[in-house]
Amino acid sequence: MTGTEDRSAAGRAYEIAADVFCLGPWGRTQTVVYFVRSGSSWVLVDTGWASDAARIKDAAASLTGCAERPSAILLTHCHPDHAGAARELALAWQCPAYLHPREVPIARGDFAAMTALAGPLDRWVVLPLLRAMSRARREAVLARSTLGDVVRALDPEGEVPGLPGWRCVPTPGHTPGHVSFFRSDDRVLITGDALVTLRLNSPTGLLLQRPGLSGPPWYTSWDRHMAAASIRTVADLDPAVLAGGHGIPMTGPQTAQAVRAFAATQHGHASRVAQS
Repeated sequence: MTGTEDRSAAGRAYEIAADVFCLGPWGRTQTVVYFVRSGSSWVLVDTGWASDAARIKDAAASLTGCAERPSAILLTHCHPDHAGAARELALAWQCPAYLHPREVPIARGDFAAMTALAGPLDRWVVLPLLRAMSRARREAVLARSTLGDVVRALDPEGEVPGLPGWRCVPTPGHTPGHVSFFRSDDRVLITGDALVTLRLNSPTGLLLQRPGLSGPPWYTSWDRHMAAASIRTVADLDPAVLAGGHGIPMTGPQTAQAVRAFAATQHGHASRVAQS
């Protein structure tokens, strides 16, 4: 067991770059969230599943030199393993949760938006189940998972809320409004599901939690062609630290080279998807 895994198992956030702390990975999909300091304030990037709120609160309380609560929650996208605890945490901390504008209707329980922007698993399983319900029951189910008034639209061209020196990088494909966050001074990149370090697209890789670069899971991705293009966008940033939403973050001098090599494999994949 590595030192990183020791700290993760103990439920403590550990520093992977200056003022960037990782909590995780944990669970079957090796979920990871990030605490990013800016002076005495900080923000949380992604929130795991709904059941992860207590874990995140405990880790946040152990951060030294920080305010008791964050100035903002930043969400890479609105899937339940990344935004699941956002409402509970935002209400507890009295701070907003930010999403790309294309994700906001889904976060607010808009069934029409969910239908229009669905990935394969949504089309095959989730939407048929919701359609089979009465309208009243469906609305009640959606209301339980909505972010409601805590969600705010993130301006992808503007300053990143609470994080001077960082910028938002649109990385659509997994979802229409998926974003990553990049600090150019030291090339730290938080990628959500745009590029991860767990083999999510391999049944054995996921089952055995094997490390390795992977694009977002195809079965929950809205547009695989755009997802492949976003991996190349990530590679063009030449990241020195790759902090994905699943798996142990990748650091060290070989990170950018490994990302570029993986991105090069996506060209043929993107072409095949476009022609299918």
